[in-house]
Amino acid sequence: MSVFRVVLAGWLTFISLQITAQDAHPVTYVNPFIGTSNYGATNPGAIAPRAMASVSPFNVAGRLDLNPLEKDSQWLSNPYVYENKFLTGFSHVNMSGVGCPDLGVILTMPTTGALETSHIKYGSLYSEEVAKAGYYSTKLDKYKVQVEATASTRTGVTRYSFPQGKSNILLNLGLGLTNEQGAMVHIVSPSEIEGMRMVGSFCYNNAQAAYPVYFVAKFSRPADDFGIWKTPYNYEGTEAQWMSYNGKTRIKKGFTREVVGDSIGAYMTYDFKEPEQVELKIGVSYVSIENARENLEKEVGALSFDEVYAQTRQQWKNKLQVVEVEGGTEEEKTIFYTALYHTQIHPNILNDVNGEYPEIATGKIGKTKGTRYTTFSLWDTYRNYHQLMGLLYPEEQLDMVKSMLEMYDENGWLPKWELNATETFTMVGDPAAVVLADTYLRGLTDFDVEKAFEAMLKSATDTTGNPLRPGLREYIEKGFIGVDSDIEGPVSTTQEYNIADYAIAQLAEELGKKKVFKEFTKRSLSYKKLYNPETRFLQPRHRDGSWYAEFDPLAGANFTKNPGYIEGNAWQYLFMVPHDIAGLKKLMGGNKKFEKRLDKLFAEGQFDMANEPDFAYGYLYNFIPGKQYKASEKIRELIDTYYKNSPDGIPGNDDTGTMSAWVIYSMMGIYPVTPASPLYTLVTPTFDKIKLNLNQKFYPHDLIIISKDQSSERNPKVEVDNIELEQLFIPFSTENLPKKIIFQ
Repeated sequence: MSVFRVVLAGWLTFISLQITAQDAHPVTYVNPFIGTSNYGATNPGAIAPRAMASVSPFNVAGRLDLNPLEKDSQWLSNPYVYENKFLTGFSHVNMSGVGCPDLGVILTMPTTGALETSHIKYGSLYSEEVAKAGYYSTKLDKYKVQVEATASTRTGVTRYSFPQGKSNILLNLGLGLTNEQGAMVHIVSPSEIEGMRMVGSFCYNNAQAAYPVYFVAKFSRPADDFGIWKTPYNYEGTEAQWMSYNGKTRIKKGFTREVVGDSIGAYMTYDFKEPEQVELKIGVSYVSIENARENLEKEVGALSFDEVYAQTRQQWKNKLQVVEVEGGTEEEKTIFYTALYHTQIHPNILNDVNGEYPEIATGKIGKTKGTRYTTFSLWDTYRNYHQLMGLLYPEEQLDMVKSMLEMYDENGWLPKWELNATETFTMVGDPAAVVLADTYLRGLTDFDVEKAFEAMLKSATDTTGNPLRPGLREYIEKGFIGVDSDIEGPVSTTQEYNIADYAIAQLAEELGKKKVFKEFTKRSLSYKKLYNPETRFLQPRHRDGSWYAEFDPLAGANFTKNPGYIEGNAWQYLFMVPHDIAGLKKLMGGNKKFEKRLDKLFAEGQFDMANEPDFAYGYLYNFIPGKQYKASEKIRELIDTYYKNSPDGIPGNDDTGTMSAWVIYSMMGIYPVTPASPLYTLVTPTFDKIKLNLNQKFYPHDLIIISKDQSSERNPKVEVDNIELEQLFIPFSTENLPKKIIFQ
């Protein structure tokens, strides 16, 4: 779906193009503006599936009067916010749906008239935005210049339509989302610029691991004039008295040697006798300038803007047609396919076309024969995202697992929240263990499972300098982490370790390691030591076993600080025991009391759709005999409330596709409620018919059909391959794969 954004009388309005029957391929339903408001942190820029490069409009710098959500005024992690109006360029390496700022660099900006290098002065209002899968365009009102963007995997391509007269293309290396500084620029010729920009410090963690991103920019038309600029620090004190250039921007016209600094950039100037177009191709690499140039030449070369876009659009068509839906509204199809689009952005490709990539922690250059992935937001994605990838894109999921094991080889540890070969140590728990076990147990076994098991055990048993499981010794000895242990979110962390231990136990059982299975099954149930029967919550305890006296079950909501929990409160973590719902029900006093407690969570507004620990809560009604209808009702309510065909159509950070994976599963009527267990629970699907086109290299048949009739909305009876289910759970792996799921 092509979507225009227009401003009418101060109101932001969407105008959707009509989709004819012959055009209604899944790709036409993608609306990249979804998630660009409400801190969804997506952007509408042009990107190819799982690409290293992307081209996003950058509208989060400067002019608080026009940009109320300005990058330096708050913790802003996206290069674009739908409500903002002041644009200062187009960034070429970006992230989607993350919660911390980084990247958003290598900015280009077309201008007209006299050269201006300050983004506050050269920035422009913009209008007539169009966003499609692999394409973005807008008009810069100040300059009457139309900008179009597309991208291949490692190259961003822009096309600028200039009016007659003097025009400029600026390359600003001082601006970006990252908190790192430092860059190099070198004008090779009137039609080529090369250089690098330092990035890193995601979530303000691990600043010593900052790293460069390299680029080569090629212009379709040689410039009539060119040069670089550099703005030095504003010095104070005695030495400033004789520095005539102190803090002043210096422009070096025609300069062709390298320039290094923080606030630097380059420009190409043209004097057009009539309206002209210039195409700009920027190849990127995390290895070297030479690799960036090779990426550009081999992926794009002499291809035109339109040819690159045609190839990228076809890639998106191939990706999205793995699922075909019938019935439902046009809005629902747009929500569904845009969510599927968002799941194909991260994890993204790190290796260059020659296979080279930076190794994690070592600083060496490695080489892969397959695909090396990066951007592993595992605290989020272990819950549903990787299960969905294994179902719809199993080859990609296996390459992600292999990438994680390569990191173990290089770094000695599995990743926690890895970004561009750096470990950011963001969030808590040991989520990689869950992903590895879950993938194998679902039948995707083409990886070194013994190495994976070795890595998982190391994370779970090594109590000396363990970067993945702080407080592990205390956890092993006591079964929980004390609130006085200086470990962030001790209740949440204990629960996360329990889930990881459950995953290890399940894989151990599959591999015939009975002793490990028994030990880690016991460890996975230690959350019970935190259940206080008087408050009826999982509550912080001191190391000596006494309860934390200042406990407030409401404290910690909306990302405020709480001594017991990470990004949530006691309500929002109460049911996060997906591996032992039966045990949790028993603690609470049985089915009726469990149901009452779950009802209260929703009734009192303590459910948080924007926070991953709560994802499975609507599905928990399926664990209560006779109350399964509540699951279908609740999931439908959550979809209708939180997911929309609008900029605020994601309930918070998309978290590299995790929020999107939730709504995809929920609209299909299946959900992997227990990580590391090849089991799905069922609710009434949104669509009348869903066809999953499976990869037969990995699955025994090529198609799963999920269908419903009109009578199945409230309390469905479900048949799986002509057998009526007594409970709404089905095994789901390569060995137990249904062909038909029918809601009657």
